[in-house]
Amino acid sequence: MLADERHPERGRFVRDQVAALRELGAGTGPGAGTEPSAATEPSGEPLRVDLYEFAPGARALARAPRDLRRRYAGERFDVVHAHFGLTAWPALAVGARLRAVTLHGTDLAHPRTRLATRAALPFVDLLATASEALIERVPGRHARARAQVLPCGVDTERFQPIERARARAQLGPDALDALPPDAPLLLFPADPARPEKRHDLALALAAAAKARLLTLGGVAPERVPLYVNAANAVVVPSEREGFGLAVVEALACDVPVLATPVGVHPRALEGIDGTLCAPFDLHEWSEALAPHLAAPDPRIAGRERAEQYSTRRMAARLAAAWRTALANAG
Repeated sequence: MLADERHPERGRFVRDQVAALRELGAGTGPGAGTEPSAATEPSGEPLRVDLYEFAPGARALARAPRDLRRRYAGERFDVVHAHFGLTAWPALAVGARLRAVTLHGTDLAHPRTRLATRAALPFVDLLATASEALIERVPGRHARARAQVLPCGVDTERFQPIERARARAQLGPDALDALPPDAPLLLFPADPARPEKRHDLALALAAAAKARLLTLGGVAPERVPLYVNAANAVVVPSEREGFGLAVVEALACDVPVLATPVGVHPRALEGIDGTLCAPFDLHEWSEALAPHLAAPDPRIAGRERAEQYSTRRMAARLAAAWRTALANAG
């Protein structure tokens, strides 16, 4: 999921996790990047994290093992942790005491990718999914029994509440096309080209509400919090989600969010006034949306819930899982 000019957002959730891992404990490690860094875990043990990324596609996947062997020749890591099932295969090229993989959903939904993922699982010591709902889709009863939930989390320092008028002003006319300051605005926080995200349903809702709909395909990650805070509400009518990061990002900004009950959405939105977690129904979603369109700067009390899924908290959970698995391995 190496980012490029057209898709600067690609793989950001993994880079956020790496940054959080490097900052555990005293937080004295260098900034993000692909160079090794040192930090201190709560246990007092040193933690060094290397990040290896490669571009999407079959050719890059085929080249990755050779590149990894060359880059890490003679090294043996305590843990080699892959994200997505296919990536578990090139990760075998690196020496490790413990092999781990986090499955994110597409690797379990696409038929051929699911087969490749299933074939890799016997070589994996620590198996994780991005959400509890995904465990049910892991192939094999034994694999499901040993799977853990280890999401990447949301960067709650980057995603914070910003006054709506200020967020719209910072986005500027290029993004909003001179939208009036009080005009109703919805955000579809995904690339419309991904069919499982159901951009068509978000368009139908926006049309019924007579609101403008913005999307996030190709938006630089640093600007995404502005889009979230500029919106009256974030709408996530996805067919499926491995985790549901966009919903948690909206909660971190205290912005109203409407979402289908997939991924982590039911648990993340439970009991938070001003949100909706329900199968898409145009009438029901329109009714839930109406008060947010009428408010000058609609907000909810979501940040405390989002903190439960922060990158820092999830990184500490992942590091603890590594330590436990290493201890059990002897």
